[in-house]
Amino acid sequence: MQNRTLIIAGMHRSGTSLITHWLNECGLQLGENFLPASIGNTDGHYEDIEFLKLHEEILHDNHLPETGLTDEHNIPVSLYHREKLKSVIRVKNKLYPQWGWKDPRTCLFLDTYKELIPDARYLIVVRDYNAVVSSLLQRDFKSIENKYLARGPFDRFIWKTFRRTRRLQRFYNEKAEDYLKVWIAYNEEILKNVKTLPENTYVMINYSLLNDSDDRICSFLRDKWNLSLNYFKFKDVFKDALISNHISADSFIANKPLINRADKLQIDLNQYMVAM
Repeated sequence: MQNRTLIIAGMHRSGTSLITHWLNECGLQLGENFLPASIGNTDGHYEDIEFLKLHEEILHDNHLPETGLTDEHNIPVSLYHREKLKSVIRVKNKLYPQWGWKDPRTCLFLDTYKELIPDARYLIVVRDYNAVVSSLLQRDFKSIENKYLARGPFDRFIWKTFRRTRRLQRFYNEKAEDYLKVWIAYNEEILKNVKTLPENTYVMINYSLLNDSDDRICSFLRDKWNLSLNYFKFKDVFKDALISNHISADSFIANKPLINRADKLQIDLNQYMVAM
């Protein structure tokens, strides 16, 4: 029987961890070892360590941040790393009749995976740029803030009373445009590859769709892609308290043509979004 492979692709902070958590509860094999929980994902990232580490190696060898927060396109994958990816895929295929993985950095290498796993199916998660940039800003500022809060009482008082507001404003002004460029790069790669895929090999959704349509998504994956899944309520893994508060990222971005580019890209992506 032919292996069934599901690639879960989406920009950082787009809900891929939530969806992967849900699919894991539905019984899909998504990795033997997951990246542990962190500030940004207290319930866990559900990222397969094998793919994550390989993606980090590829980025490192190309002198790019291992976080994957880059706006580079067409990142070279060396023969060495292609062979390592092939080896991981080969082992997975031997062990599991159906399997998949999630790592946001996958979006940067979709061209490579189309060649290595030509029969793969793609569950693509898209979230609007304002929400993604907002979430990244808040997550990464929290890391800065935690360093100050770990100090003594006097330093914490100075931080909360005098420094926090100015530091937050400066951080948001410095990073918002960079994060928007990353959102554009990731979703341009998604759009480019979706245009070359047969329609029956991908589904593009917003994670919020699962709040009301999880049963229909599960049925689609079973009936159309022949994945053996046991329905599990998405609401049992979704925690509203873990979703970051929305801030207007636009107000921290002076480059208005860049915002217009993101708006246009969002409109183009919406043409491929599924409605259920």
